[in-house]
Amino acid sequence: MTPPRRAPREHAAQEGDELNFAPSRLGASALNAHAPAPALKRRKTLVNDNTLGSVPEDAPSPERAEDGGLPAGWRHQQLDVLCGLIRDQIQPSAAVGLPYVGLEHIDPGEPTLRRWGAPEDVRSAKTRFAPGDILYGKLRPYLDKSALAPFAGICSTDILVLRAQADRAIAEFLVSAIHTKPFLEHAISTTAGVNHPRTSWNALKVHALAVPPLAEQRAIAGVLRTVQRGKEACEQVLAATRQLKQSLLQHLLTYGPVPFAKAAHVPLKQTEIGEVPESWRPTTLGQVADIGYGVQAAVAHLKDSSKGIPILTNVNITRTGDLDLTTLRYCEVPQAKRGRFILKKGDVLFNWRSGSQEHVGKTALFTLDGEYTHSSFILRMRCSEAIRPQFLAKYLHWLRSRRYFARTRQQSSVNSVFNKSLSETIPVLLPPLEIQDEIAAQLSAVDAKLAAEEWRRSALVALFQSLLHHLMTGQVRLPEFAK
Repeated sequence: MTPPRRAPREHAAQEGDELNFAPSRLGASALNAHAPAPALKRRKTLVNDNTLGSVPEDAPSPERAEDGGLPAGWRHQQLDVLCGLIRDQIQPSAAVGLPYVGLEHIDPGEPTLRRWGAPEDVRSAKTRFAPGDILYGKLRPYLDKSALAPFAGICSTDILVLRAQADRAIAEFLVSAIHTKPFLEHAISTTAGVNHPRTSWNALKVHALAVPPLAEQRAIAGVLRTVQRGKEACEQVLAATRQLKQSLLQHLLTYGPVPFAKAAHVPLKQTEIGEVPESWRPTTLGQVADIGYGVQAAVAHLKDSSKGIPILTNVNITRTGDLDLTTLRYCEVPQAKRGRFILKKGDVLFNWRSGSQEHVGKTALFTLDGEYTHSSFILRMRCSEAIRPQFLAKYLHWLRSRRYFARTRQQSSVNSVFNKSLSETIPVLLPPLEIQDEIAAQLSAVDAKLAAEEWRRSALVALFQSLLHHLMTGQVRLPEFAK
C-alpha cells in the first residue's frame, strides 16, 4: 500500500457510534462506581491444606488478592510483557515515500496521529514503524505524547516504537494505558538530564499496568475511540466555524451587512486598510474613544484574592478575542484612582505591549459583573456615542488578523509596542450606528456557535479523561463484563 502523504481527515462520529453513556451503555456499575461493593457469595474453593473449605462472604477472590484488588480476570503485567521495543533503524534516503513523524507531530494527551512530515525534512538515521505501532515520546515525558500509528513510516529517535504482543495486548488499549496518570508519573520520575530530560525503555518496561482479558481490552478501546471521534468531530466544526468567522469578518468590513450575492453592487472606496463602502466615514480611534493605561504594578506574585480586586493582564485576553479568567491576579486600587482604573461594562481592552508581536493587538470586550481593573500593558478604550463597543472590538480584532499591528508597531529592546499615542492614530472606518449593530450581531452569532462547540468539546475531553481513569483501572466495568 502506498503510504499517505497528508494527514488523514479527522474522524467524525459515525452513525451508530454511541456518545450517550446512559445505563444501557455503561450499565449500573458506571453510575454506582462509588457505591459499596455487593457482598460476595459464599463459594467452595481449595485452601492451603488442600481440603475443601468455605470462603467467608467478605473475603477477596484469589484474583483480587493476588493482583491488588483488580476485577476477576485482570492482571498486573509489566510493559515489556505486553509490548516490545522496535529498533529498526533506517536512513531517510532509503525511506522515500514514507511519512516522517517527529515529536512536533504528536499532540499531548492525544492517542491519534493527525499530522506528519516527509523524509526529505530530516537527515540523520530514524526508526521505522509499522501500522498499529505505538509512538511514544521519551523526551520530556511530562508532555504526555503517545499516539497510534495509522500507517508505516519513520520517526525521530526521541520516539520509542512499541509493538503490542498480539496474544497479550490490543495496541489501541495499550496506547490509552500509556496516557493514564500512573504511567505518566512513572515516566516523569525516571527522567535524566536537565536541558533535555528523557526517560528510557529500560525505565519504562518495568512499569506494571492493570490489564483485562483481550475481549475487554477491545471493548474498552472501542468506548474510548467513540468519545475520541466525537471530540475530533467537534474540533472539525470549530475549525470550520473559525474559518467562517474570518470570511464573514472580511465580508462585513469590506461590503457591510449585505448578502454575498449583492456585494458586487456596493460602491467602494480605497483606504489605507483596504476597500470599504463609500458611505463609511474615515476617522481615527483617538477621535471616537477615550484611551487610558492601566495600573502599573508587578502582578505575578499577587495571588491573594482577599487583597484587592482582580486585575486583568495580557494573559487574560485570548487570541480569539475572549476574556479567560483561568489565571487571575489581584490588586488594591486607591480610592482616589478608582474612577480612572475601575473597568466599566462596554470597555474595550487592548494588549498594546508584549514580548511577542503576535500578541500585540489582542482585543476583548469587557462585559463582566463586579469590580475589575487592568494592568499597564492593557489599554482601556471607552467608546463615544459615535461608535459601538461591540463593533470596535470586532474591528480591532479584524485589524490584527490582517497583521496591521505587526506591520505598524514600534519595537523596543525586548517588546513589541503599540502604545497609547500610536493607538490614537489607528484608522477607523465608521459606518452608521445601525450598520455597526448589524455587523456586531452577525459576528456575535458566530461567536455563540463557537462557544457552544467549545463547551461540547470540553465536556467530551472531561468524559474521555474520566472514562480513561475508571475503565483502565476496572473501577467501572462495561455491562457485558460486569458479571
